Amino acid sequence: MKINIVILCLAGAILSSCNSLKMAKKQAVSKTPGKVVSNNNLVNKYSGEAYINRYKAIAISEMNRSGIPASITLAQGLLESGNGNSTLAREANNHFGIKCNSDWKGPTILRDDDRIDDCFRVYKSAEESFKDHTEFLKRKRYAFLFELDKDDYQGWARGLKQAGYATNPRYPELLISLVERYGLDQYDRKENEIEKIKREDRVLAEISQSIPEEKKEAIAKPAVAMTIYEVKKGDTLYSISRRFALTVEEVRILNNLQKEDLALGQLLVVSK
Repeated sequence: MKINIVILCLAGAILSSCNSLKMAKKQAVSKTPGKVVSNNNLVNKYSGEAYINRYKAIAISEMNRSGIPASITLAQGLLESGNGNSTLAREANNHFGIKCNSDWKGPTILRDDDRIDDCFRVYKSAEESFKDHTEFLKRKRYAFLFELDKDDYQGWARGLKQAGYATNPRYPELLISLVERYGLDQYDRKENEIEKIKREDRVLAEISQSIPEEKKEAIAKPAVAMTIYEVKKGDTLYSISRRFALTVEEVRILNNLQKEDLALGQLLVVSK
C-alpha cells in the first residue's frame, strides 16, 4: 500500500514538473520578440518622385482629417524613411520611426537605435503608418500647430522644430527645401474660415481627451536626431560619405541624388 502511495506521489510530481515546463515554454514563446534587424540597410528601390506618387493620396486624406499639410507629411516621410528605402519602411511599413510603448499590441521589429534592440511598431500597410503619425502629432505639445492654416507648410516646418520634434536646427530648412524641390505644396488645400474653425475645435478636443495618455506615448517617438550637412566649397559625394562613414550610394539614396553635382549651401541628410 505504501509502495503504491509513493508511486502515485512520484507520478504526480513528474506530471506537475512537466506541466510547469510546458507553462514555462508557453510563456517564453509568448514573449518572443518580433524580427530583429541589426541596422538600417538602405536599398535603392524608390526615388523621391515614386514615393510621392505612391503616398500622396494618404497624405491628402490625413490632411483633410486633421489639418496637417500633405506637403509636410510627405516631406517627413521622405526624410525619415529614406524615400521608403529604409529597413523599417521596407520590412515594417514604419515610415516615421515610431517605437513600441506599453499600449502597443501589434507586431514588432527590433533594431539598434538609441539602445540595442529598440522596439519599433510593425504596420499592416504604409497607410496605417501614416495614420499613426497623425495620431502621434495630436498631442498637447503640438496643439498650437493645428491652429495654422492647413496649407501653411512653412509654419508647420518651423513649429515642429519649436515643439521639439527634431533636434537639428536645420530640420525646418530641410523640410521646406524638400517641399519646394518636389512642389509638394500642390497637394495642400486651403479651407475657409468656417471649415478651419470646425476642424480646429474637433482636433483640439481630441487632443484634450488624449492628454492623460501622452506620458506613455512620449517614449514612442523620440525627437528626430538627424544629422544634416551643408555643402561647402570643394566637397564631393565621396568626401562627404567618408566624413560621415557612409557609402556614396547611401548618400545618394538618403537625398535622392541623381548626379554627382552638388550645389554650394545644399543641405544633405548624412545619417541613417
